[in-house]
This record gives sequence, C-alpha cells and structure tokens, in this order.
Amino acid sequence: MVVQQNFQLGKGSLSFSPLWAYASYMKGNLLFEQEETWHVALKSARAVYEELGKYGDLENQNCAVNVCRNWTQIYGCYGRGYRSQQAASMTEFNWLGHIFPISNSKTLVAILKARELEKDLHGPAANSLPAEKRLIMFDKLFSAYHDARSCIRSDLATACNSESMKDDLSGLDKAIAAVLGQRTIERNQLLVSIAKNKLNKVRDDKNEKVTKPDELVRLFDLLLQNTADLSDLVCSGRDRKPEEVAFAEECELKSSVFRAERCFYLAKSYSSAGKRTEAYALYCRARSIADTALIKIQNLTAADRVMIKELKVIYNDSRSNSCIEHATGIMEVEKAPENLSKKISTLSITVNDKLEKFLIDKLDTYESTVPDANTKGIPRIEVFPPAFPAIPRHSIVRDLAYDSIEFPSLKNRMKKDKKGFISRLWR
Repeated sequence: MVVQQNFQLGKGSLSFSPLWAYASYMKGNLLFEQEETWHVALKSARAVYEELGKYGDLENQNCAVNVCRNWTQIYGCYGRGYRSQQAASMTEFNWLGHIFPISNSKTLVAILKARELEKDLHGPAANSLPAEKRLIMFDKLFSAYHDARSCIRSDLATACNSESMKDDLSGLDKAIAAVLGQRTIERNQLLVSIAKNKLNKVRDDKNEKVTKPDELVRLFDLLLQNTADLSDLVCSGRDRKPEEVAFAEECELKSSVFRAERCFYLAKSYSSAGKRTEAYALYCRARSIADTALIKIQNLTAADRVMIKELKVIYNDSRSNSCIEHATGIMEVEKAPENLSKKISTLSITVNDKLEKFLIDKLDTYESTVPDANTKGIPRIEVFPPAFPAIPRHSIVRDLAYDSIEFPSLKNRMKKDKKGFISRLWR
C-alpha cells in the first residue's frame, strides 16, 4: 500500500530531484524487506521530499507529508518488531562462562536496550561521537541496567522456595552488577581523557576553567576504587571458572596502570607547587610501578597492546620528568646562596624615622588614608586597640613596703576619760 501510494505521487513529477528521492525511497523499501541498512536510503528520500515540500503546489506538499508519515510508521514498526524478535530469541545471559536464564520480559527489554547502547558506544563510529554525547549514552546505559536489576530483585522477593531459581536470579544480578562496574570504569576513563585534553590544551580563552593535576588524581582514585570493587565482586564466588580468574588478573593489571598514572599526576601537582624533592620521588615511584606492570603484561600469552602502549608512555614520561625535576632542584639549591645574598644586600640597618601618621593626627590636611582597591593595606584611621593610659596611683613597691612594716601599739598613749562612781557601776 505504501509503495503504491508513493508511486502514484512520484510518477507525475518530471524533475530530477523527485525522481531521485523516489528511487531512494524504493531502495529503502527493498532493503527493509531484505533486513539490511534500509534507514539510510529512507533518510535521503525524506530529506529531499522535505525540501520539495517547501515549494510548488498543494499536491507536491502532500507528497512530502505522506513520505514523512510513511517513513515514521515503517521505522516504528521495524523497531518494535526487531526488539520483540530479539527478546524472543534471547532467553539467557552469558557472562564469564556462566549462563543465566531470563524469564521476565521486563528484564529482557531492559537488557536489550542496554545492549543496543553498548553497540553504539563500542562500534566503529564511537570515536567520532563527541564526549558529551557519549556521557549521555552512558547515563542511559546505567539507567537500563538499573531497571534490569530492579526487576531481578523484585523477582527474588516474590520467588518461590525453589533454590535453583533463587541461585539463577542471584547469579544474574551479580553478572549485571559486574557489567555495570565495567561500564562505570569506561565512563571514568572517558572523563580522564577529557581532563587530559583540557590539561594539555593551550587555552586561548582566559575565562575557560583551568584543569589541574589534582582533578586527575581524584579521577584515578575513583578508578582504583571501581577496579577494586569489580575485582571483589568477581572473586566472591566459590567455584571460579578460568574466565573469572583471567578477568581478575586483568583487573589487577588495570589497577597497576591506574596507580602509575595517579602517581604521575600527583607528582605533577607537587611539581607545580615547587616541591622538587617530593615530585622527583613520586616520578620515580610511577616509573617503578609502570615497569613492574610491563613485565607482568609481557609474560602473559594474550597481552593487551593498548595497555602496553599506555604503560610505556607513563614509563617514558615519568623518566623524563624525574630528570627534569632533579636538574631543577639542583639549580635551585645552587642559586639559593646567590638569591639570599641579593636579598641581604637590599636590607638597611638604619632606622626609618619616617612614620606614617594616622587620620586623627592630620585632620587639617586633605590626604586619603584608605588604600587603593588593588593594593593590600590597612586603613590608618586610628590606633586600635588604643594604648593604655597612665592613671595616678601609689607605687606598688611603696604599698608592699607599707604592708610589711609593724608599727608599735598606741593604746597606752590614748587619752583616758575620768568616770564617777555611778558610771563605774554601769561599766
């Protein structure tokens, strides 16, 4: 029906553009029937018909509207059919030699959605995608896997007393958690690559945020924590398969790479702070870690070339930077006496009699006592806290001397009143 409608709409046009668009549309329909890359041809037809719809009479515009509507219907029907076909064919989840059955349809749909996003992230066109778009795709991927885990846990809560079913659901939850850990490491590695590009980039814009080596150190701390959590999760089982053992060894090697890079950027942060001794020691430590990891990888049968390349870069950079820090430190030590003598030569032993007055002392002159906004200084308005004023009092030494003197009694020298006989009775 769709082909007949578009044939009637397209055969009346004599220009080249409608014929080319119609040919692309028919090619898309043919590829759709053959289950091949049909959407590319339909997109070209849609683009041409949309441009043609802006010109001409009403019939030409209706042609563009019909093509857009039919393209949307075909795309939606194909997507739903493809997703349901995949869900019907996928009944189990394979992970490191383990096979876990999937019975819940919601879990299946969530896992399939995550698998499609993984194909886009790991496909040949992934490197051409901008970093911001890849981060958004990672967020959607995490959301899909979290939905799958929530469905699995609800199935675990409502599961029967069947131990085999509970074991399968627990194993499936563990497998998805491990895949989530792997994707988290990949996302953090993407953040590391973004930070490295900003660190090495020549900044033309002064308002652009400067990336410091400390930020990379924090990112590598996260990567080390993610790798340790993933390794603990994989090694938590009793009977481990060879795939799990190999995966644990790979996690250990990744951890060595992350430790070497963390040590390298920590040395860079110390170097930027002018601490040559600490930076030199950390560069040597990073080179030692990279050398040990290189020996371990080269002894493996299936060595990862990307990891070997990263370790060689870290080793060479650490070696060159350690030599630079060593030479810079020696130069600073040699120049230290010269700089000290220059500073001492500028000192003066004469007392500077010129004292800056406060505002309270020069009220009769028009002179600002508030410093400029660009300079650091204290407004000299009044002495604060005020000085202690002297008050008239006895000397403390005199008071102490007075208290230590013992004066003789004067009672015998007091005047005695003569009293009569009657007053003596009342005495």
